[in-house]
Amino acid sequence: MSAPRFGYCLPIFANPSAGLFRTPNYDQLDARTTLNLGVRAEALGFDSLWVADHLMLGRDEAILEGWTTLSSLGGATSQAQLGLIHQAHFFREPAIAARMAATLDQLTDGRFILFYDFGRQRRENEAYHLNYPDTELDLVGETFDGVRLIRDLWLAEAPLTAQYGRHGVTNATCTPRPVQQPHPPIWFGEMEPGLLAACAELGQGWNTTPCGLEEFRRRLTLLEGACTEVGRDVDTIEVSVEMQVLIAPTRADLRALLAGMLTRAPDQDSIDPQLRAFADGTGNELPASFTDATFVGTPHEVQAQMERYVEAGADHFLLWFLDAPDPTGMELFAHEVAPAFR
Repeated sequence: MSAPRFGYCLPIFANPSAGLFRTPNYDQLDARTTLNLGVRAEALGFDSLWVADHLMLGRDEAILEGWTTLSSLGGATSQAQLGLIHQAHFFREPAIAARMAATLDQLTDGRFILFYDFGRQRRENEAYHLNYPDTELDLVGETFDGVRLIRDLWLAEAPLTAQYGRHGVTNATCTPRPVQQPHPPIWFGEMEPGLLAACAELGQGWNTTPCGLEEFRRRLTLLEGACTEVGRDVDTIEVSVEMQVLIAPTRADLRALLAGMLTRAPDQDSIDPQLRAFADGTGNELPASFTDATFVGTPHEVQAQMERYVEAGADHFLLWFLDAPDPTGMELFAHEVAPAFR
């Protein structure tokens, strides 16, 4: 079993909320603060850096555009791999996305990962008058058409003429080609049968959004089934898990950290009573709705939780540190958890 890799997810939106979703400690988005956290993460030894791909999200719907942020991050770093989380097919024409990705791979000396999806918020596409089919079948089908066009443009040694559903090119080139050969890694995510089949056919990686250990095992079984259908060994696919992290030196520090986040929630009445009880010291158990999405505890406890996912088949973790923009959590993780897996 190889050592797992660790990815840092940049907080590109602010989201104080009772639900502790991704960035509950970030009061107001600041672009420079966000970029500096990504640079710091690489310096701490994180293997990959990730940016969400949304147009509207978080406090005041303020979010940095994913591809622009990733490009800036690529220029500010030198070693970590770079990717968009669920790069949204319908945000960008795939032939143009192929050129953008090839260019970024060139400018970053081969560090780009294409994590491709159809985008998970219909309202964004409607707000910006972007196409978004009504059925899962069409969403997945058009996404698969797009990623095949991207891959074939990357591989083309001569001008390409091809049609994939609504997307096509005529005598199109993608030069300079990506640095990574035969092409940058292609990842897919989640459990739609069509995306699992696409991953089994041409993917190098697969990611799941936060979930408990048993649910992770179930989802991985679905990927294994898709691989079996095409005669592929699932071990040839890098399996990643996106999770939140709330880490502190002691249990008392953890409660204080959580209590501070809860005070930021605009709707105090909606806070889970079990979550509040843990934070104020009147309870010792956190709700499953939180622990299923979050590695939480002291460094030793977080390490033990992650070890169980590694044993179940996780190769790569995409981590959201809930105390961001405070770097304390990611620094504690880098110094006291990550070395145990190296």
